[in-house]
Amino acid sequence: MLENLPYFQNHLEADLGRVNTVINQAVQSEVALISQIGTYIISAGGKRLRPIITILAGKALGYDHDKLYSLAAMVEFIHTSTLLHDDVVDESELRRGRKTANNLFGNAAAVLVGDFLYTRAFQLMVGSGSMKVLEVMADATNIIAEGEVMQLMNIGNVDITEQEYLQVIQYKTAKLFEAAAQVGAILASATPEQEQALKDYGMYVGTAFQIIDDILDYSGSVEQIGKNVGDDLAEGKPTLPLIYLMRQGSEQAAEDVRNALQNADKSYFPTIYRHVQQSAALEYSTGQARIAVEKAIACLDNLPQNEVTEALKALAAESLARIS
Repeated sequence: MLENLPYFQNHLEADLGRVNTVINQAVQSEVALISQIGTYIISAGGKRLRPIITILAGKALGYDHDKLYSLAAMVEFIHTSTLLHDDVVDESELRRGRKTANNLFGNAAAVLVGDFLYTRAFQLMVGSGSMKVLEVMADATNIIAEGEVMQLMNIGNVDITEQEYLQVIQYKTAKLFEAAAQVGAILASATPEQEQALKDYGMYVGTAFQIIDDILDYSGSVEQIGKNVGDDLAEGKPTLPLIYLMRQGSEQAAEDVRNALQNADKSYFPTIYRHVQQSAALEYSTGQARIAVEKAIACLDNLPQNEVTEALKALAAESLARIS
């Protein structure tokens, strides 16, 4: 669907090329291991969703200058540094279908290079010359760290509510989407209403993105999700399909989910997978993601209607296509 839109046909490759130029320059260091690990994880690709959102937010309001691409790269560095740290905390072996950096280079090296990318991101922020960008990103990274700790505290928590789950993903995942859109708006000198609209758009898209990730853990493949299916269950993470089963599933399903989460035991995965497939857990979770996408698209009513705004709408809708 995306490739059929004028913006994606005519501009996306060139725009990402400009971002990648900044990334490839900024990841270099006189310390060889930093360049090696940084290049390894960044070259793994990924969808570059967050940088794309920064670019689209700026261009929707008529802004298209070098600072936009530098801040898009900054957003990707923040994201990449959190991935490096997440993989160490989660003891992950796969990321985007490849061995994780901690798996190849060790935990210490992965954490320290994550720190390097994080601080490099702040150097790019300073280069923007915008105090407001620094303020937004400082607040965002602080909230993301809180979200990581909240997720850690909820490992094995069988009493978590859906609202508490949403708070975790809005802090841990959606906050960076939100900030990505907001910094594009700031560079474009958006009105307060436009900036808020783009900020809300990012939050809703990020929320939908994480819910879809949770769904794919029970309906996707390693190729689709870039990690081993069942990893979240093995880590004792209560995701939306599991919360649904504990609240709305059969007595047996609820008991099995509670046991699996409390024991953080992947051997339960076939049983839990069967419960998920035989219930409305995926249908309900998809519905919640769809609501978030619809809210994201509605936010764009406050922006100029042009091909870039259409691209933002399509980008939000595309998250649902991952499970179709």
